[in-house]
Amino acid sequence: MAAHRPAKIITHASGIPIAVNISLAVCYTAIHLYQFFVLPMWLLPLDGRWAWILLALAVLNNPFWSLIHEAIHDLLHPKRNTNLVLGRALSIMFGSPFRILRLSHLLHHKLNRTPIEATELYDKEKTSVLVAAFGYYFQILGGLYLVEFLSPLLFFLPRSSLRRFKDRFVKADGVSGILMQNWTQDAAVREIRIDGLFIFTGFGLSLVCYGTYWWLLLSVLVARGLLISFLDNVYHYRTPVNDILYASNLRLPKLMARVLLNFNFHGIHHRNPAIPWNRLPLIFRQQAQSFQGNYFAAAAQQLSGPVALQELPRAG
Repeated sequence: MAAHRPAKIITHASGIPIAVNISLAVCYTAIHLYQFFVLPMWLLPLDGRWAWILLALAVLNNPFWSLIHEAIHDLLHPKRNTNLVLGRALSIMFGSPFRILRLSHLLHHKLNRTPIEATELYDKEKTSVLVAAFGYYFQILGGLYLVEFLSPLLFFLPRSSLRRFKDRFVKADGVSGILMQNWTQDAAVREIRIDGLFIFTGFGLSLVCYGTYWWLLLSVLVARGLLISFLDNVYHYRTPVNDILYASNLRLPKLMARVLLNFNFHGIHHRNPAIPWNRLPLIFRQQAQSFQGNYFAAAAQQLSGPVALQELPRAG
């Protein structure tokens, strides 16, 4: 096998597929307007069978997250302010403030596979597998998205109360403590509150539109929560501890990979997060890399449960 060569860093201006990204942003905006307002207001009153289309739209949740992910890495649009506006707008439709999604994800890159960040890891000398399993399955079976969705509520507390909460209940050297240090700054609180207001107003209006079909809206959110949460850690499950640049590249049919914005080339992304989604397969081929497994098989493997820290190899 050819030796791995470092990925060539592609400048934003030359690498970002601007027209495609904007088109996708418009498309996902239309899809959200349809499922949250057009469907319940005009189509369901005519025929309840229109609700079946929600099943087809559910598979677009993870590709939608992939588009937001490009904004998180300043790869949705080369102009920083445009990228920020688009990222915030898409995140509001997703159901969580952009600042919360962005800082969480960027910290994931910084602390990837460290014991304090890895989803499935637990120290069997400090806790039992049953305790670890409760937190782990909650996280991958909807808990991740649930926390992201509800998190703005905390920031509507008075700022003094918010900071006392952080000092009293959040471990300063943990992931939450690092994030809260940023999120409790005045500018951050203001931004999260504004985005949170749009989120809860939008979803509240959608709930009113659905009326007696409220359970369909709940089903949409449950499906999003399950899909986003379950597939979030698929590239990292059972990978070496403390190798912060490591992630698995997982095999998918070419069309499905394209729809997912090549998110399955996650190992390439972690080693160079400045590469836009459309260039990831090219770098994969140039480096003569290989897939670490099948995407769906890797997803199913996560159901095996949490993994003891002592059972995995350590980087270095």
